[in-house]
Amino acid sequence: MNQTMKELLEEERPYEKCGRFGAKSLTDIELLAVLLRSGTKGGNVLETAKKILYPSGREGGLTRLPSYSQDALMKIPGIGKVKAIQILCLCEMARRIAKEKAKEPLSFDRPETIASYYMEDMRHLKQEELKLLMLNTKSKLLGETRISKGTVNMSVISPRELFIEALQKDAVSIILLHNHPSGDPEPSREDILVTKKIAKAGELIGITLMDHIIIGDQSYVSLAEKGWV
Repeated sequence: MNQTMKELLEEERPYEKCGRFGAKSLTDIELLAVLLRSGTKGGNVLETAKKILYPSGREGGLTRLPSYSQDALMKIPGIGKVKAIQILCLCEMARRIAKEKAKEPLSFDRPETIASYYMEDMRHLKQEELKLLMLNTKSKLLGETRISKGTVNMSVISPRELFIEALQKDAVSIILLHNHPSGDPEPSREDILVTKKIAKAGELIGITLMDHIIIGDQSYVSLAEKGWV
């Protein structure tokens, strides 16, 4: 790693290695290095890529990338505004590819497809967000809106606010989605109680709460599947 790129054997240089053996032959560090192209005066591009993916030396990897802001990236030696923006665009492309791939099997009466579709949008969030999905009589999406951002205290979520949004869209059913930044999607007692409260309120005005899905890190919990809706 302390060698300059010129000192590395040609077959060890990421760009040349990719050309000869294909992108699949590259490590995560090498893949990022190809995109960054150049390092710093004190270190080669492989070292720069390693600092981005493994800032603590061990823990990290490609899943680390979406957690960076532009400012945080620019604090890393060798990363200026242009490279920071390139990395952010790379993450956004990966998110859109994953979401597009999940779009085809998406069905709003199948929790696993809903969780898959919204996973890349929500699993990297550092704060909790609550989304409201509004559906018509054929369980087709009429619209979605963010109800809350920050520390989502489910006890202060107003059913009135939810149903005003749903009524404006002429929705006949709704689905709630929120993330747990800890990565653990297991619902709290409060999550369950408020879900039941919203479901009962919906029954009174004729809008069905179909599900409340909690998104973790590559995992989810459907309160409907658990029998709490």
